[in-house]
Amino acid sequence: MITANFILLGVFSGLLVIGTPIAVALGLAGAAAVAAGLDLNTVAMIGTNTYASVAKYPLIAIPLFVLTGMVFERSGVAQRLVTFAQAVVGPRRGGLAIVATLVCLIMGGMSGSGPADAAAVATIMIPSMMKAGYPREFSASVIAASASTAILIPPSIALIVYSILVPGVDLRALFAAGLVPGLLAGIAVILPTVFLSRRHDFGAAEQADRPLFWPSLRAAIPGLMAPVIVLGGMRSGLFTPTEAASVAVAYGFFIGVLVYRNMGLADVWRVLADSAEISAIILVIISLAGLFAWAGSTLGAFDHAAQAILAFSSNSMIVLILIMAVLLVAGMILDGVSIYLITLPLLVPIAHAFDWNLTWFGVLMAMNIAIGQFTPPVAVNLIVTARIARVPIEATVPWIMWLVLAMGAALLLIIAFPQLALWLPQALGYRI
Repeated sequence: MITANFILLGVFSGLLVIGTPIAVALGLAGAAAVAAGLDLNTVAMIGTNTYASVAKYPLIAIPLFVLTGMVFERSGVAQRLVTFAQAVVGPRRGGLAIVATLVCLIMGGMSGSGPADAAAVATIMIPSMMKAGYPREFSASVIAASASTAILIPPSIALIVYSILVPGVDLRALFAAGLVPGLLAGIAVILPTVFLSRRHDFGAAEQADRPLFWPSLRAAIPGLMAPVIVLGGMRSGLFTPTEAASVAVAYGFFIGVLVYRNMGLADVWRVLADSAEISAIILVIISLAGLFAWAGSTLGAFDHAAQAILAFSSNSMIVLILIMAVLLVAGMILDGVSIYLITLPLLVPIAHAFDWNLTWFGVLMAMNIAIGQFTPPVAVNLIVTARIARVPIEATVPWIMWLVLAMGAALLLIIAFPQLALWLPQALGYRI
């Protein structure tokens, strides 16, 4: 069994080092470990367990929310939200940077994906910010950090995966628990952004003309109503989280095709095809990660690793800080869904051992992974915004580190005061 455990982790690590796609690395490592450590009857279960990993009704929400985000991105909602945010913020030092953060927070309530959020907002905001006197590197950094809040703001795809992998966690409670930390993360981006803008005189060329509030609000209402419909429907019991995803898709197409009328049949087809491609990638990762998790659990690899961590220290805070450090490094390399799939079989027993609240722990993981999404060297959000801004990632480091430190401080607040995450689901009567 020990040899099989080494094969599981060794093959996975080796494949990642040579650049193998994460899904392939997970599947091959799981299959190799099972073949080495178990009998032929168990090996025959590889196909069954790979399929069983995605044969779960709640997972239907993932492709539907991916489709929702893409519909809203391409229906012109983002541009109208930018105009409304400009009407709220007005021309001021750091004003456009604040607008970018606010729009990312709202878009996160539609897409549930940081990279999708970053792409939609960066495409619109970076040209405007450059024209107003913001450096490309600064603009790319701010939008990458702001878009990372999508992993916290419901409906978060990563939180959906967490609720499926951790028995007993209510997805509605998890969504509610992520809302306040998501807003704190947004504030953590805004504060250093305003400070740096004033210190370096960014935004000096921002236009003094402020969009009219009421017309911009009327134009933005269809987009602003999307999170209200999704979360309000779940709160009222009108529909489940999975059904909410279906409602969100229907609402998105209604807005794009009939209200804004800027999506024709060709646009609808393109959105369906692109979202299907992204969803397939996510679900293949989930499927093969299920094989990896089943192999690790069957072979006892995760139990041995958990016991080693628990033996390291009996102080729950020391263990939590150690876990947060490991997750931060993982977030710099992998996407949030993959991190949940790989680490949860190991981390859930540790959480049970220290009696941590699993809803709170899921939010901590999400916030930590959010920081990793814009922390070099391999930051998925920053890769997207840097490409759109046409700057190398290393050029963003002087600005991005301010935002990493600020969001790290927000994470420490959630660790120190769990009620910041838990009071809302408790107030709404959800089981935490």
